Amino acid sequence: MVRVPGLRPCDQMSQKSEKSLFNSMNRQVGRAIQEYELIADGDRILVAMSGGKDSSFLLHILSEFQKKAPVSFELFPVHLDQGQPGHDSAPMKALVESMGYELHVEYQDTYSTVLDLTPEGKTYCAVCSRLRRGILYRLARENGCNRIALGHHREDLLSTFLMNAFFNGKLGSMPPIYRIEEGDLHVIRPLAQVSEDDIRSYVELQGWTVLPCNLCGSQEGARRKQMETMLADMEKSSPQIKNSLLAALGNIHRDELLDQSLWTGSRRPMADALGIL
Repeated sequence: MVRVPGLRPCDQMSQKSEKSLFNSMNRQVGRAIQEYELIADGDRILVAMSGGKDSSFLLHILSEFQKKAPVSFELFPVHLDQGQPGHDSAPMKALVESMGYELHVEYQDTYSTVLDLTPEGKTYCAVCSRLRRGILYRLARENGCNRIALGHHREDLLSTFLMNAFFNGKLGSMPPIYRIEEGDLHVIRPLAQVSEDDIRSYVELQGWTVLPCNLCGSQEGARRKQMETMLADMEKSSPQIKNSLLAALGNIHRDELLDQSLWTGSRRPMADALGIL
């Protein structure tokens, strides 16, 4: 594995915690793959490698499943070089190669485009993600891939859910799997149930080099960061709150919502429960 220079090898206790940490995340990823049928026999999966901790762990855990899975599938790691000043993909290429794969690096100067198209005071995320997603779709088709794996984790799902509820007036998050509008590709999120803190801890134990994103990191006031901070603060007094919110996303009580099209009975359930005619 690629390790940060000067990082001491893990001692016996750290190795034990590293194994325990990996086993826990391994179970969570395995459960998501099985529950949502994320991978099928014969799949060729484009693994989107941003250079961050999440995508690095994503390739690592998928490579482990590839060795033991009852189905056969291929992994095609792809990194989009967006032209950010000072960007160097060499450490990520070395990491990917240490896992037994060759990293495809695609250069597209979306960095300048995002800066040009984003109105002053707005966040870069919407424009940036739309451009990146279009390029990944193209690369998947050109390289015979039928699925695209993204490294979104539990906190990404929860912050998206809260942003939609607080600012967009809707209930929704990031699904673990969906088919794009054109119908020829599936996008999967194998880390949907995995904690960001666990991923960070594991990557730090491995000593993997993480590449920063100058676009995302430059906007500390972004709404997603506000949601992440709020969740972290609430977790201090209610340690299980994130797991509870994640469970809520899969435990919808349709009759208890305001959308009448979701109600299962012919009468108004909430009105009946309150004794209102």
